[in-house]
Amino acid sequence: MANIGLIGAGSWGTALAYELSTNGHHIEIWSIAQDEVDMINQDHEQKIKLPGTILPESVHADTDLQTVCRDKDLLVLAVPSPFTRSTAQKMAPYIRYGQLIVSVAKGIEEDSLMTLSEQIREEIPHANVAVLCGPTHAEEVGKGIPTCIVAGAKDEQTAKYVQNIFMSEVFRVYTSPDIKGMELGAALKNVVALAAGVADGLGYGDNTKAALITRGIAEITRIGIAAGGQAATFQGLTGIGDLIVTCASMHSRNRRAGILIGQGKTPDEAMKEVQQVVEGVFSAKAAKKLAEKYEIEAPIIDEVCAVLFENKQPAEAVRDLMLRDRKVEANDLDWN
Repeated sequence: MANIGLIGAGSWGTALAYELSTNGHHIEIWSIAQDEVDMINQDHEQKIKLPGTILPESVHADTDLQTVCRDKDLLVLAVPSPFTRSTAQKMAPYIRYGQLIVSVAKGIEEDSLMTLSEQIREEIPHANVAVLCGPTHAEEVGKGIPTCIVAGAKDEQTAKYVQNIFMSEVFRVYTSPDIKGMELGAALKNVVALAAGVADGLGYGDNTKAALITRGIAEITRIGIAAGGQAATFQGLTGIGDLIVTCASMHSRNRRAGILIGQGKTPDEAMKEVQQVVEGVFSAKAAKKLAEKYEIEAPIIDEVCAVLFENKQPAEAVRDLMLRDRKVEANDLDWN
């Protein structure tokens, strides 16, 4: 049994608290909000963000960050990506040398273009930072529905430790050394999922969705490899796997927000209706900047940014995607 501090009491943090506690680990959850702490301690449920997932009475929540960080075998950082850096700054004074921190959110910082683990390492350079990501909706993990995910770390021993901590009969964990590729795939797919949701909101069909997923993973792969990721990663769980589930499921905040935008709501109206952080909106500008930095063609990302930030009409964006210059599908295929 491990002593684990879980930083963040949103839907994903709560789902992981459920998974880890059913694995026999001792869990303390940190939230900045006293009402969330009271809800978890009294009702053993995150009734707002993950209703229906009942946590064991042994799971305790606290607003004292030092208490939750102290004397832990493992810390899981599960706050929304826009708050990763600021939360890491708050954690830093309480982190011992070599403390293992597992980042489980998804995003890219707009100004620095740093992934979440890079931000954590910058703020807490004495920590050992790993990542956990893949096609995993909190709503399903919190019900014990079978799920596969990937633990990434710089060294194999750390990755295997995280794998052993999280692994269960309903939560299968693979390992990977390609942290950069994992995080880029996890963040960039949220932008493509917004596009898939817009297409749904416009009333388009399965053909359109398939095209967006397929051409979307092509954009993600081009950018990801240029930025330092490995090609195989984008064909795996944290690439195409994560993209499929985020584009296809109504559990996806990004897809839901995209649907609302396709139906005529502004991005701000859509995010308010979804009532949770829509990671793709925060990653879209960073995705476009990454593509520009490495001179990568990324038309889907470009059009998503035009809709989100330039008031372009969604139907016009789709039309412009369809009427781009004629292309071959794969440049490395030989006509002979």
